[in-house]
Amino acid sequence: MNDGPGYSGSAASSASFDALHVHLRADLADDIATLGARLLARGRMLVTAESCTAGLVAYLLTTVPGASDWFAGGVVAYSLEAKERLLGVPRGILDAHGAVSRETVRAMGKGALDRFGAQAAVSVSGVAGPTGGTAATPVGTVVVGWAWPDGADEQIFSFAGDRAAVTAQAACAAIGGLLARIGEG
Repeated sequence: MNDGPGYSGSAASSASFDALHVHLRADLADDIATLGARLLARGRMLVTAESCTAGLVAYLLTTVPGASDWFAGGVVAYSLEAKERLLGVPRGILDAHGAVSRETVRAMGKGALDRFGAQAAVSVSGVAGPTGGTAATPVGTVVVGWAWPDGADEQIFSFAGDRAAVTAQAACAAIGGLLARIGEG
């Protein structure tokens, strides 16, 4: 069976990928449950707009029972065209700043809020590697954004490790950052 270019098909790589996600789910379960309770208490629905994490944030959020009470859905917009068409990221922002930028991630979050009618969004774009990095945006560079109808915040991270490690760290940063920004009370 040929699953596309670069597919190794090795049981070892599949097992390490599965182990990573089992670890992430266990590690984040309490944080996600707390996040969900806070969103629910505030009557907010959350959405995701993901690129380099390819839906990992949404997947992790929905491993907690009852997530449908506070998680509306998400968009995986990997290409520039998908970011533009599905999330409404203006072509001018993509051309001027690139896919991995505060401006693009902010527009991704706003687009997700608008399309879902939600009150909170997490957006992620980055270079997971092993290729695709540049001098200005090396492999491991990830921009995570958090948006609300009345504002937004972004943070640039530099993660180390292979592709799975970068995406895992990005997903953890996205969830942890949202939990910190939702706050208590």
